[in-house]
Amino acid sequence: MQKPHGYEEAQVMGEYTPVELGGHYATVLQVTETQSSTGKDMIVVVFDLAKQDKQPGRFRAQFDNDDRNDKKWPYAGTMYIMVNDYQDASKTSRNFKTFCTAVEHSNNMQIAWGGNDWAKQFKGKKVGVVYGEVETEYNGEVKMRRNPRWFCSWDKVADTQVPNPKYLNGSGPAAPASESAPAQASPDGFLNVPEGADDEIPF
Repeated sequence: MQKPHGYEEAQVMGEYTPVELGGHYATVLQVTETQSSTGKDMIVVVFDLAKQDKQPGRFRAQFDNDDRNDKKWPYAGTMYIMVNDYQDASKTSRNFKTFCTAVEHSNNMQIAWGGNDWAKQFKGKKVGVVYGEVETEYNGEVKMRRNPRWFCSWDKVADTQVPNPKYLNGSGPAAPASESAPAQASPDGFLNVPEGADDEIPF
C-alpha cells in the first residue's frame, strides 16, 4: 500500500487539541450578510487563527482533515453577529460595533459603508478573538464548549483574560459577551456554511 494522501497531517484518535481559552490572533476569511431565522439582519464571520497565533491555522487543519462529503467549517471558527440590538432594533448591537471597531483598529483602516460589496472588504483582515467556555445543549445533552465570545483589537490579544464561563441559566459575564450564535453546532463541533454563501467561500 502506498502512503495515503494527508497521512502525515491526519490526527490520531485521542490527540485532538481544543482551542486554547483566552485571546487569539485571527485572520478573517469571509463575512457574509444574511438574516436570522426570525428575519433579523446579521453577519456571519468565518475566520482562522493567524500565523502569529499559538495555534496557527487550527481551523483550516481541522477542515482539511474532515473526510466527509459535506465538509463544514469548524463552529469555533465562526461567529454569528446580529446587526441590531436585541431589545431595541433602532440601535446597533454591541457585538456588531465591537467587531467593526476591532477590524478598524487592527488594520489601521476605516470601514467603507454602503454598496453591495460591503462584506468583501473584511477578507484577509487581521483581528483578535477571545475564547471562553459556553454551556450549550444539543439533542438533550448539555456540555461546555470552547466558543469565540467576542472580537478585540490585535494589540489587545496578549493582555486578554480568559472570560468567566457562560451558562444556559444566564449566569456569567455581561461584558461584551457574545449573543451572536443563534445557530446550533453539531456534536462534532462543525457548522454548516450559510446558505447562499458557497460562491464566496475561500476554501
